[in-house]
Order: sequence, then C-alpha cells, then structure tokens
Amino acid sequence: MTLLLVEDDALLAETLVDTLRLEGHEVCHLADGDVARARLSVPEHAATLVLLDLNLPGCNGLKILEALRRHDSDTPVLILTARGAVEDRVKGLDLGADDYLAKPFALDELEARVRALLRRRSPDPQLKVGPLMLDTRHQHFTLKDVPLALPPREQRLLACLMRHAGEPVDKARLAEEAFQGDAMGDNAIEVYVHRLRKRLNHTGVALRTVRGLGYLLEVE
Repeated sequence: MTLLLVEDDALLAETLVDTLRLEGHEVCHLADGDVARARLSVPEHAATLVLLDLNLPGCNGLKILEALRRHDSDTPVLILTARGAVEDRVKGLDLGADDYLAKPFALDELEARVRALLRRRSPDPQLKVGPLMLDTRHQHFTLKDVPLALPPREQRLLACLMRHAGEPVDKARLAEEAFQGDAMGDNAIEVYVHRLRKRLNHTGVALRTVRGLGYLLEVE
C-alpha cells in the first residue's frame, strides 16, 4: 500500500517518511502543492492514504483535497497542519477529510491514526492477474498456486505492475512508486523488467512493452 505524504517541511517530511516505512508502508513524498494537486486530480493516483498539509507552496491543501474528492470519495485523507483555527478544521472535514492532526504531534499518535484509517478502508488483501496472485499483507506471490520467490526489488516492481494491471506504466511512475528513495536509472528498471518477463514466460501472464507508454502487465 502506498501512502502519499504532501508536506513542504523537509525535516518533518524526512522523519515521517522514515517512521512510516519502518511500519512497513511504501511512502511517496511530495513537497509542492501544484504537483500534489496534479497527482491527485486523476483516478490513477495510486495512493492508498493521503497525509496532507494545508499550508503548501503553490496550491494549498484544501484545494488539493477538493480536487481529489471531485472523483474519489474513498481514499482516506489525514490532514496535518499547524493551523489551529476551528474554521480550517471544519472546512477540511466538510471537503471530505477523514481525520485531522494538529502539529506538533506524537509519532505514536500519527501511526495509530494511519492504522485506523487503513483498517476502515479494508482493501482487498489480494491482487490477482490471471494465475498470478499477491497477498499484499505478507508480500507473498504465487503463480499457478505455487510460491513465486523474488528478490526485493523485483517484488516491489511486480507489485506495482499488478496494482496497475491492464494499463501501461511508464518508467518515471515505476521509479516513483516501486523504488521511492532509491536511485534508479532507466537501464536498471529495464533489467528488472527483463528478469520478470523471463519468470512469467509461458505462464498465462504477459509483461509487455508499449512503445511510448511504458510496461503493461496483463493476462495473455
């Protein structure tokens, strides 16, 4: 599950990213409001939960939340802000935020609220693409009911492709969602894609290259 953190305070963002990753979450961090609004304005934003600051450079957090809720009423949003005004909290909740945490806050409380929001959403713990299955809670892959052992980076890449099964995913998005925090060049991604393609050969699941668009995982 990918958590999207929208926070412009670099030190706080670094602390939150480290904390949430230690909890086992994948975390994508954005510091600019305009970039965050563009990401969340489309259905394919791929965020399981959004942690959203209100006071951001560019577009503010309330406008970002409003853009998300125009097309997505399900993804949980936890507002993080130093603003103490009641009207800001009320407006955020009226726009569709699920919870509110005022800075400064204890990391234990943040972790507890994230866990509660994810439990409330109750996503399907299994992803399936034909005979390929991923138990998202334990990061366990099976292919035709046989365990599929993969190195960590191939696991992350395949999980990302399974979340987007049936649609092309370009290298930039793969680098962001599957390898956030790691320096990944285009050639490295091509190597991992090549390895996965060999593992999936003649299994009923195809990993195709769509010229100009990226990589597509689909049932043959």
